[in-house]
Amino acid sequence: MPKHQYRVLIADDHPVVRQGIKQILNAIDGIIVTGEAQSGDELLTKVHGGGWDALVMDLNMPGPQGLDLLRQIKRDAPNLPILVLSVHPEDQLAVRLLKAGASGYIAKENAPDELIAAIRKICAGGTYVSASLAETLAEGLRQPADQPPHKRLSDREYQVLLLMGAGQSPTEIATQLYLSIKTISTYRARILDKMQLRSSAQIIQYVIREGLLPDS
Repeated sequence: MPKHQYRVLIADDHPVVRQGIKQILNAIDGIIVTGEAQSGDELLTKVHGGGWDALVMDLNMPGPQGLDLLRQIKRDAPNLPILVLSVHPEDQLAVRLLKAGASGYIAKENAPDELIAAIRKICAGGTYVSASLAETLAEGLRQPADQPPHKRLSDREYQVLLLMGAGQSPTEIATQLYLSIKTISTYRARILDKMQLRSSAQIIQYVIREGLLPDS
């Protein structure tokens, strides 16, 4: 009797990364990569077409991206297990992604070591977080009192915070997120208010100081 093969779709805009993920996954018994996407739009089209048992995706690709892309996928395929790979530090983004419907999260720097365990876990219907992240989450539950200011932000505000912290202008952020410059200005004002900061320069200083940006 033939063994069930879990059909995996991988999405990343870098061919070398896709190839690396593909090699790791195809070496796992019972797992086979049957599709690839290199942009948010291509990924949405392929997800809509169906035929996948799991998705391994990067957050930052051309077109729709980030939490918005994840939510769109979950609306289209609510039962599809999704493993997110990202360059962002896992303790800064993982909780937001899991709440938005991801089944697991791996920082790209840890992917070669954790990818096999993660894909097996989500294909079996579980949720994957690394041991270090699990410890961080447990620590957070034990210390609920004083949260850092950026934890007060909504998902969209946090996304804008990171882009501002990376030195992007309101116009660049608006283009990347498919929003108006006026909307970005509104988010900036909310961020300044919630975090009790006075300027964009202070936002950049805060993001760098707290280590919220991925290492370049």
